[in-house]
Amino acid sequence: MTITDQHISANLNQLQVGICLASFLGCIDFTIVNTALPALQREFLQDIGSIQWAMTLFVMALCCCMVMSTRLAERYGAGLVLYSGMLLFGLASLGAGVAHSLTALNLFRLLQGAGCAVLYTVSASILVEAMPAARRGRALGLLFAANGFGLALGPVLGGLLVSWPGWRSIFLVNVPLILLSIYFCSNNLPTSTPRRGTSLDFPGWLMMTAGLVPLLIWAHYVSHWGWLTPTSLGVLLVSLLFLSSFIFVEKRSSNPIIDFSLLRHTRFASACLLTILLAIFYCSAFMLLPFRLKAIYALSDAHLGLLLLPITLVMALISPVAGRLADKFNPWFVLAAGFAALTCSALLLSMTTTQIAQTLVAFVLMGVGWAAILGPSVVAALAGLTSDQHPQGIGLSWTLHNLGGALGLAIASQIYQAGGEVSGFTTVMTGLAVGAFLGTIVAWRNGRRHV
Repeated sequence: MTITDQHISANLNQLQVGICLASFLGCIDFTIVNTALPALQREFLQDIGSIQWAMTLFVMALCCCMVMSTRLAERYGAGLVLYSGMLLFGLASLGAGVAHSLTALNLFRLLQGAGCAVLYTVSASILVEAMPAARRGRALGLLFAANGFGLALGPVLGGLLVSWPGWRSIFLVNVPLILLSIYFCSNNLPTSTPRRGTSLDFPGWLMMTAGLVPLLIWAHYVSHWGWLTPTSLGVLLVSLLFLSSFIFVEKRSSNPIIDFSLLRHTRFASACLLTILLAIFYCSAFMLLPFRLKAIYALSDAHLGLLLLPITLVMALISPVAGRLADKFNPWFVLAAGFAALTCSALLLSMTTTQIAQTLVAFVLMGVGWAAILGPSVVAALAGLTSDQHPQGIGLSWTLHNLGGALGLAIASQIYQAGGEVSGFTTVMTGLAVGAFLGTIVAWRNGRRHV
């Protein structure tokens, strides 16, 4: 290896660290907040439906801002947009850490989600384009391993921080981490030429947002309003009208914010379906598990984080292995194995037993399944597209991923509250098992088709 090659390799390694740390922040924030939900409920004296907005608004912003993030990166350069997203996320984390009302906290969580939309999409896009094709699966495996370590550290750190010095510290911890990420990315980002001719399509983005927001609000309140009440039907109708108009206009646009023609690629569309099913699974499970575990085992906040550790720690350890397997073999079979593991995990959790060994086995299977799907699903999706379609593909797949997660989270919360602590949780887990089994079939059939 020449000195120049060594220098390039060192730059790529530093870039990998910076990108992984940026994405890590969004993941640690997700699991820290889940662990802190009971503490937030005690602090603000609100029911679970109100506290859930701290998660729902975060995911809502992700859904609405991801595709615009990729367009902004094309228009103004990926580096500028990435740094802007880092700054927004850091300031929003600071604001959430000093918020003195649930309304203010939810506002900053919304802004955090917008910043995370950049961290997820632009960082992954930069990494995919910067790495040679032979290292792409490994790089994505390391990226999702970093995500896994963030998820693994989140419950433990969240439990410790909530116990002492308090729930505010779970947001403030992001500030020094985002500064460290900026340090590693500085001077190592690949040069990207801004495409000044790229249309940002703000009218299309506003129309999409106008459709997604009422859809998520409807999913959040439908059981409270009633499925066939005028309010419920009216909000759903508004959402469907805006989304239908958005799809109609975008299909006829010369430079749409979402290129729906990408979904004509069978492999890409199938990978998007699988990433939606994954998001529904882990968003719903991570929302309800803290409440269920506290009820069964009477855990403290710190012990709750430790009990959730097997899920995310296994996910972190298995992600690089899953990435290498996706590079070496057919990624669809890796995905099928992952969904089979999730199916078994959900079935175990759906049982009303309180045996700790069974719970831990279910958590390990969930971590294995999560790791086997998250990275390989990106590899499988991009394999069906040309290189110039990768940014749009990443933006679209992550938008669908987070939309599925937000809708799944809202509906799971409604089912849980309607069914009660035991029956509601069992119903949600049974539904997740059915969805994961569907994912197993879809992944296996695609694997057989693309051997």
